[in-house]
Parts: sequence; structure tokens; C-alpha cells
Amino acid sequence: MLIAITGGMGFIGRALVDLHIMNGDQIRILSPVRPELSLHDSITLYLGDLVTSVDVLDRFVDGADILYHCAAEILDEDKMYPVNVTGTRNLCKAASGRIGHWVQLSSVGVYGRQVSGVVTEETELNPKGMYEVTKAESDSIVTSVSREDAFSCSILRPSNVYGTDMRNQSLFQMVAVIEKGLFFFIGQPGASANYIHVDNVAEALMLCGCSQASRGGVFNISDRLALEAFVAVIADELGRRTPTLRLPERPVRWVTRALDPTKRFPLTESRIDAMTTRSIYSIDKIRDELAYDHRVTIEDGIRQLVRKWK
Repeated sequence: MLIAITGGMGFIGRALVDLHIMNGDQIRILSPVRPELSLHDSITLYLGDLVTSVDVLDRFVDGADILYHCAAEILDEDKMYPVNVTGTRNLCKAASGRIGHWVQLSSVGVYGRQVSGVVTEETELNPKGMYEVTKAESDSIVTSVSREDAFSCSILRPSNVYGTDMRNQSLFQMVAVIEKGLFFFIGQPGASANYIHVDNVAEALMLCGCSQASRGGVFNISDRLALEAFVAVIADELGRRTPTLRLPERPVRWVTRALDPTKRFPLTESRIDAMTTRSIYSIDKIRDELAYDHRVTIEDGIRQLVRKWK
């Protein structure tokens, strides 16, 4: 098969590329910069971006059996709308009538902050931050164009994606705090740690690309442990005692809000949200319809992460 991947040099994209190499496919990667390392013989590099390289996009997508749209701006808010929204429009225009199937990498963030309960693909969208808002709009653009019979599409929405090569340092920072014996829980027991290993995301993306049952579908993907069990796995791999200190949520939020402008307090509102949420992201749909199963369990993945940190 001929595979085209935006964001193929990124954290998730690299894992997806590796799977398609093992599958014997021919792969096109769109990248704004030329990689320092040589690429596999099955990979063709297209230098360009989603916003300014419209002529490159036509050649990049032409004849692709599957197009994976994994590229997105996640850090710079000023670039999020141009890349995530305008870039998706440009890619849709190029892909219309030129590809077989589009797989959209989205995020469970489009559902907004979920304090408790089970989140499914039927949960109402309620994005809050700029990244989440632009990802929701990107999904909507792809779905609308697909309904015009330009191509079929699937949407995959992972929770927090992690792995040993991730750029986000938040989990490594948690490991360091536990190593130093400074970690404490916030609020009542029973919070849910919702994460998904990058290899699992790549596997789910490939299922969305290759399975006819995925056409027109939206699929959530996540794994979880109770936060207490999640921290216990880290402590065990470090050879440290499992933390037990627990502080009430409201005073911790007050202190965090008061000290946040100094940028010296290690906690933020978003981190407190993550440490107190009781929501669970159901993966029943992707399991039932696409026969998905985790390649890497959350316990094994976190132990890999701690070993990398050490």
C-alpha cells in the first residue's frame, strides 16, 4: 500500500511509520525540515508544511491508499489555528479525490475537562483550550469533506500519550518527585490516571487505516490505573516506598493560584486537574468494532519510562 503521513517525524508519527515499514508499505512523509539521519528505503520525504506548501501537498497525497493526519501544533498558541485548522483545510483540498481513506489523529481533549464518569464517543464535545478547540474544528472539517464523498475517514482520539521518547516531561517530573520522596496525593482516593502508550496509539491508527469497519467511525483510546496504583508502580520500579501523604484539594488549589505568577511552584491547575479526575475513557467501541487490544499495558509502559529516566 501507499501510505502518506503528516507528522511522520513526530513522536506518534515515528511509531506509525515503523509499523508500516514492517508491513512492507511504501511511505510518504511530509516534514518542514530534512531529518539529520538517513531514512528507510521505503520512505519518500516531501519537504513542506501544511500552511505554506500547498503545491507540495498535492504531490504528497496523490494516489495514497491511506493518509494519516498526525501533524498538529501543540505548544505555540499563535500557530495553533493556522496549522491545526487552516492546515487541515489545505490538506483536505489536496486530498479530495486523490486518496482512498483519511485517518485523523485527534484527542480526548475535545470533550473538555471530565471530572468523573465514563467518556464515550457519544459524549458531547466541549473543548476549552486553544489546542482542544482547534483540534475539534479540524475534526469537523475532515468529517464534512468526507461526507461529500471526497474520501472515507476515521477519527482516533487518544488520552495522554506517553513513551520513553516523548517531548512532554510531566511524567518524568513525577518520577523525579517520587524519587526524592516529595510526592503527595491531592483530594480523595480513587482518582484515575488516564494514559496510553505511543505503541498502542500507532497500532490503533493502523487499525483505523486498514480495517473497513473503521470507515466513518470515531474511536477513543486510553488505558488507566487508579492514581494510587499508578504511583505505586513508579515507586516500586525506583525501589522507593510508596507515597502516602494526602492533602485536601481546595487548599492546594488556593496555594497554586496564589503562587502561579512566580512560576516557581511545581504544581499547576492542569496538573491538579489530572491528579483529581475520576473520569474513565471507554475503549469498548474500538475493541468491539476493530478488535483492538493493548500491545503495551500501562504497568509495563510506566516501568519502561522509569527505567529510561534512571
